[in-house]
Amino acid sequence: MARYPFSTIEPKWQKYWEENKTFKATEDPSIPKEKRRYVLDMFPYPSAEGLHVGHPEGYTATDIHCRYLRMNGYNVLHPMGFDSFGLPAENYAIKMGVHPAKTTAENINHFRRQIKELGFSYDWDREVATSDKDYYKWTQWIFLKLFEKGLAYEAESPINWCPSCLTGLANEEVVDGLCERCKTKTTRKRIRQCILKITAYAERLLEDLEDLDWPEPVKMMQRNWIGRSEGANVIFKIDGHTSNTGNSEELTLEIFTTRADTLFGATYMVLAPEHPLVEKITTAEQKNAVSAYLEATAKKSDLERTDLAKEKTGVFTGAYAINPVNDQKIPIWIADYVLISYGTGAIMAVPAHDERDWDFAKIYNLPIIQVVSDTCPEGANADSNITPEQCTTADGWAINSGFLNGRSTPEAIKAITQWLEEKGLGQFAVNYKLRDWVFSRQRYWGEPIPVVHCEKCGAEHGTPIIPLSEKDLPLKLPDVKSYTPTGTGESPLAAIEDWVNTSCPKCGGKARRETNTMPQWAGSCWYYLRYLDPNNTEVFAERDKIDYWAPVDLYVGGVEHAVLHLLYARFWHKVLYDFGVVNSKEPFQRLVNQGMITSFAYQRKDKTLVPTDQIEKKPGGHFVEKATGEEVTEVIAKMSKSLKNIINPDEIVRDYGADSLRVYEMFMGPLEVSKPWSTAGLIGVSRFLERIWALSERVGQPPDNSDTDSDSANDELTRLLHKTIKKVSNDTATLNFNTAISAMMIYSNELVKLKSIPVLLWEPLVKMVSCYAPHLGEELWEKLGHKISVSKEPWPAWDENLCTESEATIVVQVNGKIRERFNSPTGRTKEDLEKEALALPGLQKWLEGITIRKVITVPDKIVNIVAN
Repeated sequence: MARYPFSTIEPKWQKYWEENKTFKATEDPSIPKEKRRYVLDMFPYPSAEGLHVGHPEGYTATDIHCRYLRMNGYNVLHPMGFDSFGLPAENYAIKMGVHPAKTTAENINHFRRQIKELGFSYDWDREVATSDKDYYKWTQWIFLKLFEKGLAYEAESPINWCPSCLTGLANEEVVDGLCERCKTKTTRKRIRQCILKITAYAERLLEDLEDLDWPEPVKMMQRNWIGRSEGANVIFKIDGHTSNTGNSEELTLEIFTTRADTLFGATYMVLAPEHPLVEKITTAEQKNAVSAYLEATAKKSDLERTDLAKEKTGVFTGAYAINPVNDQKIPIWIADYVLISYGTGAIMAVPAHDERDWDFAKIYNLPIIQVVSDTCPEGANADSNITPEQCTTADGWAINSGFLNGRSTPEAIKAITQWLEEKGLGQFAVNYKLRDWVFSRQRYWGEPIPVVHCEKCGAEHGTPIIPLSEKDLPLKLPDVKSYTPTGTGESPLAAIEDWVNTSCPKCGGKARRETNTMPQWAGSCWYYLRYLDPNNTEVFAERDKIDYWAPVDLYVGGVEHAVLHLLYARFWHKVLYDFGVVNSKEPFQRLVNQGMITSFAYQRKDKTLVPTDQIEKKPGGHFVEKATGEEVTEVIAKMSKSLKNIINPDEIVRDYGADSLRVYEMFMGPLEVSKPWSTAGLIGVSRFLERIWALSERVGQPPDNSDTDSDSANDELTRLLHKTIKKVSNDTATLNFNTAISAMMIYSNELVKLKSIPVLLWEPLVKMVSCYAPHLGEELWEKLGHKISVSKEPWPAWDENLCTESEATIVVQVNGKIRERFNSPTGRTKEDLEKEALALPGLQKWLEGITIRKVITVPDKIVNIVAN
């Protein structure tokens, strides 16, 4: 079989598409809204390593879908850009000793070349990069809107600190206690931060999930992260009423609980080590012990602190609270299993009905009072002084709870909440696990935050933070020689005095610029909007263009962004919606997560993985680690630099062509499912494209004397063609690309049997192939004599009458084993099929000496005879 010349064809058509701007999108007002589609890929971070074969999977899926939509008369917006700010770019620049602006530009050029070589139909005139000053001007503008709405504030707070990246991390950027980027163990550090009040939108972020066409697991991850719970805020007075600082203020401790019905069982209180009351209430006798505990806690991550398997630790403050339901004095402890980031940073401990509290009470010999029983007590005075043998967390009936005794848990919760409200000791409350977004990074390569600190304004107006005027945007990053992080909690920008020192835009006095920068997530929160009007210098996007395209109809990307990017983008979009500058409550109507393309790796007995370059294959097919000789097991794992198992798409394009890579990645399996890379599978797909190329030589050729083609054969092929068109159409529309490719393979196998292929049987296949293998499709279309791009042609139509089978092959089974087959007109009744099957001469020998118990018939498919 002649190999098709992909190395010549592919550059030819890439040049044609670029020169002719084949896929440029315009806002044609004559096209109705229902015939417009905005299809978006999650844009890549341009790393120095470039693409690996996992990156093009989602890009190929959206490209095929977009080409299909265009051929079906849709106006399609399909842009691409680069998420170019952030820690990875800066770390790489520090490693290479080159300014991040230079390395980022080089990496973008490398990515762009690779993406273009894969033949994706992007509108490159809309390309954006988040590190471009003309782009981040509008990121800063959105920040000012957040500030204007009271959603941006400054606070000194404990944060996750990465000692390797030397910067603060949001909770979402810490995975299993490790920095998401560099995998270093994180610690806690108090530092001045800019924070965004995402919690103000918690309820809307939760409610509006219901209307989105997103995978349910992603919705569930967002619901869990937001973490809505209903309960009550309860106020406990601190015994002694005044703080240890000598002030006469009455001290109170407010807690949130979902089980206010267990208040009678609260035997101690616990504060998070970071709680502001710790310093005020700690007695002189306990000061040293508390200080030592606070120092030890600061070295732990939130994950370590809340690990259910670890032994609970704590220290007594020396202070007591007054339980509001019975006026009992209960001790106030500090323990690291309570986080300042949840609720009020304090809890009432009910050890009989909370496992963590139970463990803590057992260690420190604290009282345990059961207040919920699994059986309904007799009478209203269900009191007992017996200490329970184990912790019980289930609902039940109140005991040892005064006026609540005998009530079921839901009834008791309602009654105690009403009682607290009447007494002014608490109220119904909704709490969220979601915390405000720590928005500062102590690094150089990010958007400067457009505010200054003015002492004069702080003294006169109560706030030293003054926003820049919109006319002063963009606030550009200064060109610096050193961008290495200080590690002190200050950004490298803090050392550039001539940039830091400025005048206050409000009073004109001396001021200092904010030296922290925005996180990488800032630019990706709104990039889908900038694509709509990327060159506009007056607004981030004209409203008429937003109304024309937005919101995004289909968004494709990895599930790893389920919480971080998607939650932040939804938050920013809702703020913009409240300002009236966008037309929808949500940015992305439909979300699809492509599965991961994995590769081989090698695993030791202790489950750790070994890089592939450290493995030797021995005779017999087993593998050993070179350094130790230890036998390892070949497993499937994520592609990564550290495992040396990344497949470079440049090599695949060089050896097999971009179309082979595209079609293979879609043929591997369903889009949403993870699947391992196999070069053997790639070769099979390459041969399929070679077959298509070879078949093009037979199109329209007059048959020779040995030709056996007949009208009846062509009639059958016509039927198969229409079935193929229907199948490929439906599967491409629903993103089931692997089965669409399979249908085209089946049809091409039938064409192989023809010596001469009629054009009417060939052109529809070329059109379908052109969406999947666009370079090959364009070349085949040109070979047919057409002058315009196949992407401008209408999609082939099918005749439903030709897709309906007039005859079916009926399989006949006896006790589940196939014994006969017969052809029958479709649509016959079960009774007719059973009668004909039982009369088949070839079946009689299988029926001798047996008793038929029943016959199971599926019309047009099978007759199964059950006998003994």
